[in-house]
Amino acid sequence: MASLGRHIIVEYYDCSPEILNDVVNIEKSMINAAEEAGATIINSTFHHFSPYGVSGVVVIQESHLAIHTWPEYGYASVDLFTCGDTVNPWVSYQLLKEAFKAGHGSAVELSRGEMALLKRKNFDVKALRDEKSTDEGDPIKTRDVWFTERDDKIALSLKHDGKLYDVQSDYQRVSVFNTQAYGNMLTLDGMVMTTEKDEYVYHEMITHIPMLTHPNPKRALVIGGGDGGTARELLRHDSLEEVVMVEIDDKVIEASKMHLPTIASALEHPKLNLIVDDGIKYVNDAADESFDLVIVDSTDPVGPAEGLFTVDFYKEVYRILSKDGIMVTQSESPRFNSKVFKEIFQTYRGIYGQEQVHCYLAYIPTYPTGMWSFSYSSKGGAHPIANFDEAKSKAFAKEHRLKYYNEDLHKAAFALPSFVRDMIS
Repeated sequence: MASLGRHIIVEYYDCSPEILNDVVNIEKSMINAAEEAGATIINSTFHHFSPYGVSGVVVIQESHLAIHTWPEYGYASVDLFTCGDTVNPWVSYQLLKEAFKAGHGSAVELSRGEMALLKRKNFDVKALRDEKSTDEGDPIKTRDVWFTERDDKIALSLKHDGKLYDVQSDYQRVSVFNTQAYGNMLTLDGMVMTTEKDEYVYHEMITHIPMLTHPNPKRALVIGGGDGGTARELLRHDSLEEVVMVEIDDKVIEASKMHLPTIASALEHPKLNLIVDDGIKYVNDAADESFDLVIVDSTDPVGPAEGLFTVDFYKEVYRILSKDGIMVTQSESPRFNSKVFKEIFQTYRGIYGQEQVHCYLAYIPTYPTGMWSFSYSSKGGAHPIANFDEAKSKAFAKEHRLKYYNEDLHKAAFALPSFVRDMIS
């Protein structure tokens, strides 16, 4: 053996973009390539980045196989490094070329650690053993696959055990991941929408604050909300005679029913009128003063939700609200999306009036920065604090065993940090 290791630097071109953006498939392909080459696997760690791209490494007893992909170019860069002469990295090269459906590939092999330049050193092997090894010194195999949502300044990573659902709808990529920390997680175009473990924060706060301050709500409209959580919370209120929910993407509903059943539990409720259609069109066609409450449960202002963040749309919502009607929307993170956050409140106040629009906050671990805002816009005399019946709220939260909302939090949510207050003052 003339050297310690063989290092093959690989480039694959004209690959399948879909394959290069599928972190679970790439991990399986890399593990298979290592095993077929005769390697002993110790660990696999892979990240999927939003909206596209995968990085990962398979650590083998004989060194490693590493990858980064650019699906938008159909390109993957791979390092195959093997120590000794028991593993053939060229077997891995050919298997990965086939797995990625590469049009062509190129590679160069280097010898690493020239034996003629090395001198063996003595040390205590037992003193260097860690918890990743057995008592006999053999490696313990581990696995880390990560979903990462990021922009150029901030990222959230969650370890998961694979995708449960992954469909490109007419509007967006709808996926459900089985995360280890937050249970099943719904993403749209790589952005986290909701998870089983923290969904209650968002859904309780977007619904119960307006419902417990409106004088007599009978009809509610939800725009978006295909996971079903907002409808579920609204339907806890017996005073409502009907909830209309308009979701543009039936694949969101399908994924939620299949893999988020506790969130989607009310989607078959007899008081729910579930419509798969464009929410903007529905609002434009709705009659004047036909709803007491309108909740805009939208994604960020991109893709199919972009039209929900316009003056014309909010004017139409104002029109269809009853005289004491309330509009509540998710209004982004003051820290993460400051520009949109400020513009939203300027827009609402231009329609409803300066004193009729209120901001409140909740804390959702899987949303960017954790701090998330909601808007409360009142067409008539409803007020989030002045009309608040604390005893009624306390009894409601206790009866339904709510996990986040309570009478104290209702009031406290409107106590804004100074920097938030200054942004919208």
